[in-house]
Amino acid sequence: MKILILLLAVAFAACNSVHSGANIERQVATTPTPSPAAVAQNPLDSVRRVTTAELADLLKQGKVLVVDVRNKEAYDRGHIKGAKLLPINEVGERGKELPRDKMIVTYCS
Repeated sequence: MKILILLLAVAFAACNSVHSGANIERQVATTPTPSPAAVAQNPLDSVRRVTTAELADLLKQGKVLVVDVRNKEAYDRGHIKGAKLLPINEVGERGKELPRDKMIVTYCS
């Protein structure tokens, strides 16, 4: 149950961020892991962030599952290769589909 709550928090926090299409990669790649002071102010900011280079490495090593929390139409228009579609409104009922032995990276842009 705790992992499901964390996944929902991560997905909502990520989806509430506004990025322009041209800057997504640059912004993701330069977003630092939050400081303890920032975490104290907003627990949702305690979520670890990964750069695009880190994500590519983790994917090559088979250590991560990428979850696209957008709707099917957005997913069909384009998504990260190998990403699992799990719309945010279905996480509660389908959360058990997620592995417990891998890092889960969510995105919605």
